[in-house]
Amino acid sequence: MAHPMVVSKSPKPVSSLQEAESEQSLANFSTQELYRELLGRFHEDPDRDGLLATPSRVEKAMNFLTEGYTMNPTQILRGALFDVDYDEMVIVKDVEMYSLCEHHMLPFFGRVHVAYIPNGKVIGLSKIPRLIEVFARRLQVQERVTRQIADAIQEAIEPRGVGVVIEARHMCMMMRGVEKQQSTTVTSAMVGCFREQQTRAEFLSLVRQSGGGGSI
Repeated sequence: MAHPMVVSKSPKPVSSLQEAESEQSLANFSTQELYRELLGRFHEDPDRDGLLATPSRVEKAMNFLTEGYTMNPTQILRGALFDVDYDEMVIVKDVEMYSLCEHHMLPFFGRVHVAYIPNGKVIGLSKIPRLIEVFARRLQVQERVTRQIADAIQEAIEPRGVGVVIEARHMCMMMRGVEKQQSTTVTSAMVGCFREQQTRAEFLSLVRQSGGGGSI
């Protein structure tokens, strides 16, 4: 079994100096060593065959699942802008999304529907799913990622308006806690003309069509 590191919780108030010393002691361990320590604290044997490579695998997986922190959403969007004489709604819907809840670091997953009305420029269609990945591959809450996607598009191309809807299931509600298997969380962010009832209604109607999701 792994030998536990000397990291304890003190019932007494911890001074800033003690906090700094504790952080420095943890910084001396590699990420894989920390995961190995966790395995031991979960009453597992990190030296058994099935777990020998687990710290390395988890490190790689977490690097991938949080790579959004190193991506620039504005740069991604502005790398594929085109001048087009088109002023009707553009919708990219049913884009798969996988993210990690920041509260329990468990997955939440679902579909994202994005719409905007151009104001002289359109985005290359593949950039919208890439933008979703930028914000999904971080520790998130669904409400925030919905707003971030809308704000990033608004900032990058200044369209007449942006609408984003996310339908997702949260493993923190399904496999722990209340353990509700059929619940779906729906969030929306409306910017500019999408705050107007007619535009919002058109967007939601188009999302519902052709398997666009029955929850909204």
